[in-house]
Amino acid sequence: MQDQHAWSGRFSEPVSELVKHYTASIGFDYRLAEVDIEGSLAHAAMLNRSGVLSDADLESIRRGMADIRDEIRAGKLEWSVDLEDVHMNIERRLTDRIGDAGKRLHTGRSRNDQVATDIRLWLRGEIDATVHLFGELQKSLLDLAEQHADTVMPGFTHLQVAQPVTFGHHLLAYVEMLARDAERMQDCRKRVNRLPLGAAALAGTTYPIDRHYTAQLLGFDDVCHNSLDAVSDRDFAIEFTAAASLAMIHLSRLSEELILWMSPRVGFIDIADRFCTGSSIMPQKKNPDVPELVRGKSGRVVGHLIALITLMKAQPLAYNKDNQEDKEPLFDTVDTLQTTLRIYADMMRGVTVKPEAMRAAVLQGYATATDLADYLVKKGLPFRDSHEVVALAVRHAEGLGVDLADLPLAKLREFSALIEDDVFDVLTPEGSLAQRDHVGGTAPAQVKVQIARHRGRLS
Repeated sequence: MQDQHAWSGRFSEPVSELVKHYTASIGFDYRLAEVDIEGSLAHAAMLNRSGVLSDADLESIRRGMADIRDEIRAGKLEWSVDLEDVHMNIERRLTDRIGDAGKRLHTGRSRNDQVATDIRLWLRGEIDATVHLFGELQKSLLDLAEQHADTVMPGFTHLQVAQPVTFGHHLLAYVEMLARDAERMQDCRKRVNRLPLGAAALAGTTYPIDRHYTAQLLGFDDVCHNSLDAVSDRDFAIEFTAAASLAMIHLSRLSEELILWMSPRVGFIDIADRFCTGSSIMPQKKNPDVPELVRGKSGRVVGHLIALITLMKAQPLAYNKDNQEDKEPLFDTVDTLQTTLRIYADMMRGVTVKPEAMRAAVLQGYATATDLADYLVKKGLPFRDSHEVVALAVRHAEGLGVDLADLPLAKLREFSALIEDDVFDVLTPEGSLAQRDHVGGTAPAQVKVQIARHRGRLS
């Protein structure tokens, strides 16, 4: 069979079958087909406007590309390893359909700037989809937070009971994280949305091209202003994967909490059966497989980040074949993050909260000790002295196996004469919550304010 490579005229023997399969990328870059066609159509329109491509050729290219797009969407286009990649597969199919006009399409460009453009076009669309999914998950969390704006639970430091918070307030912490994740994606999009096309192989082209017109057609904000940089760098892909890694770490932290909360030893929540699995040997088991797998997949995405950074670390300018390895980590990062966001948005709607268990846990850890210290400070005692007083009171209550609120007033006054009847207003979990009524605080009123703020932001 005749060698089908676009560059085969330079070589005296065909590529070996082993090398052909090792270097081909069509097995994964076929998913760039739609944006490859989009970029090619804009390039053709620009060439026509610049007088390089005739009206007849432009019309043939448009007609041929429309037919190829239909073939791809119908799953009828046969991808060839002999043609290496998605770009050559589409170009060869176009040439087979329309003849010489298809061969003229590659005028003024290289596969180097073509693939860089395709990846940016594709990633831009995926960023938009990902930002939308961040919003959907935040809405699910807000719905649950609103139902539990005043549900008391222990707040932890070092996994030890620290102070009372509300479950709604706890969930809003993850809403804040996800909001920042979405912001990072939107900021990354600004650097993704710059056009490499026109850089050609590495030095630009001798044809009278209009890169700004191409950028306008494709919706890019600007062009890449250095041809060497345009074709060779993948920092935008690294930046996206870094943002995705942070998002997956946030979801991994939430996963860890859901797993802990669902444990019978904690019993704060239950997760709907459709997100859990059983055991092959222990019939009583209900395993939180989705959160566990999300926790595991966070490592997968972080691994892709390391792979992309390592890929770029020693490449001299300009384009190198190494960059073919950018796509699989990037594709899988997008797929993993988006699937995780979709399933989490649904799963959080299937979480059942157990307020009684949460409140009981608050009462087990002297969570209002800080409130007693603050109470004494407001009565005039220096904080360090009040800290010591409360520590002694906690030790006494712990010896009796009771909460601070269970100690009689007379006993509390033995630790400080400043303690009066009103102390019990701050020693209950609800009293503790109510006192933290400021921006960012856990008071139910503030939780509701923050929920309204987030809903307005996401509307």
